Amino acid sequence: MTKIFIIGLGNPGPQYQNNRHNVGFMFVDFLLEKLKAPDSSKNIGQSWKYDKYSDSEIAKIDLNVTCYKLHVTLVKPQTFMNRSGFSVKKLTTYYSLLTTNLYVVHDDLDIPLGKFKIQAGVGPKVHNGLDSIEKALGTKDFWRIRIGVDNRGALNRQAGEQYVLSNFIKEETTELNSIFETIHHQLFSQVIKL
Repeated sequence: MTKIFIIGLGNPGPQYQNNRHNVGFMFVDFLLEKLKAPDSSKNIGQSWKYDKYSDSEIAKIDLNVTCYKLHVTLVKPQTFMNRSGFSVKKLTTYYSLLTTNLYVVHDDLDIPLGKFKIQAGVGPKVHNGLDSIEKALGTKDFWRIRIGVDNRGALNRQAGEQYVLSNFIKEETTELNSIFETIHHQLFSQVIKL
């Protein structure tokens, strides 16, 4: 069995739910709905459950992929963005997870809305959640799913720290759902080849 962890970064609480900074949470919520069995009431682990040890919401899904089983663990750290490393370190240690099987999903102001990148060891110039994870793990050697959130016009250059805490508007949310679908397909095509 191959196991991967997909960590969505964000801030807990309803006031942050639709923030650009929470696109990592939004993506793992999307994945959970996409991957769980049609009748999930009969499948244990296919909904969010709070894990006190790692201070995270966790959902686990087993998928049959070609000739092997893929165990996917989706995670939403509840520590707030700047302390995401606490949860990630606890989980990687407890599950003896190789960082090469770790995917961290986050907002990226270096990428325009509607674009994304899946890259190992490469991230935006500034991101407190990633900084926290890199310090906790002592490495940059993990996958990043960099989802572009920048939709500022030339005349609307709001400061990045304020901008990422602003909410997506309806049209942007529609575009995000389309991008999430594309990321989902590209991600699992990549994982299957590992």
